[in-house]
Amino acid sequence: MSQKDYYDVLGVGREAGEDEIKKAYRKKAFEFHPDRNPDDAQAEEKFKEAAQAYDVLRDANKRARYDQFGHEGVNGNGYGGFSNTDDIFSSFSDIFGDLFGFGPSRGPRATKGADLRYNLRISFRQAAKGDQMELKIPRKARCTECDGSGAEPGSQPESCQQCGGSGQVTQAQGFFRVSTPCPICRGRGTVIQNPCAKCRGEGIVQETRELQVNIPAGVDNGSRLRLRGEGEPGELGGPSGDLYVVIYVDEDKTFRRQGQDLVHTVEINMVQAALGATVDVPTLDEPVPLSVPKGTQSGEVFQLRGLGLPFINRQSTGDLLVEVLVATPTSLSKRQEELLEEFWKLEDKKLKNKAKSFFKRAKDKAMGD
Repeated sequence: MSQKDYYDVLGVGREAGEDEIKKAYRKKAFEFHPDRNPDDAQAEEKFKEAAQAYDVLRDANKRARYDQFGHEGVNGNGYGGFSNTDDIFSSFSDIFGDLFGFGPSRGPRATKGADLRYNLRISFRQAAKGDQMELKIPRKARCTECDGSGAEPGSQPESCQQCGGSGQVTQAQGFFRVSTPCPICRGRGTVIQNPCAKCRGEGIVQETRELQVNIPAGVDNGSRLRLRGEGEPGELGGPSGDLYVVIYVDEDKTFRRQGQDLVHTVEINMVQAALGATVDVPTLDEPVPLSVPKGTQSGEVFQLRGLGLPFINRQSTGDLLVEVLVATPTSLSKRQEELLEEFWKLEDKKLKNKAKSFFKRAKDKAMGD
């Protein structure tokens, strides 16, 4: 019976956690495995010591007794009740199944079906207001004739003779055992002698599924809508995959989008900019009046709160940003030119008076100093 300290056997400290102990044991088991060290009694001894140590330290109750009373606390009966290495493989199949492909076969596993993607192009207004749309999705579906078994109604799939129904075949490569899907049943564990006429034994058929999809208001380019269970069917009774609807939004002639804010450009003339005016601004609903104050400069932006796009899953809305551009006239009548020249003379005189006033103040200040 080995009386070595179990922590020393695995090469871990007494404060080691469960994952660290398991990792250390995997390393020792790999290093001293009998198939890797044939006819090596010393390696087999170390392999059993590691198994005994792991059997105690992986169990919280055994570990507590060992920490308090040593080997006597866990009865110290040989190699933890293991009569040979086969017992070790059986007890720790979770370890050896990962390391070497050992342990009992778990049989074919149910797997989830593949997810599907559908690209949906919508208008700017649909994105802004939301909509309900009917989609036609081409996809694979479980055969209703045989309920996905692949066998003709009245018959049943038979267990595969090649793999014994496990869906896996195991091959030895040195001290490794590698499991691969059975080539006869393709990993299903069953074979079909009398295939379903509708699906030809596949258990699935191609169909076009009609779905009603709610487009929430405020979606943007790249938004994804997830429809659970609307993907391809799973295998061996596994759940269906999901359908992801990816949104693409057309551009709009009236608005530009900045997140959940909308931007609209309105053009006014120089008189409106100078004297002020009220202009109508389009929104997602009815136009609203915007008061443009006197002296507005080209490029100024006015914010209309709450007139943008709604935030998804939030009780708030973006704003409408109105950018004002002052248009310069390109064609003037004779009278308009005269009025502008007269206006310029007044402005020029005002500028000259400002300049004189500035120089006078500067001169007075200098004389005073």
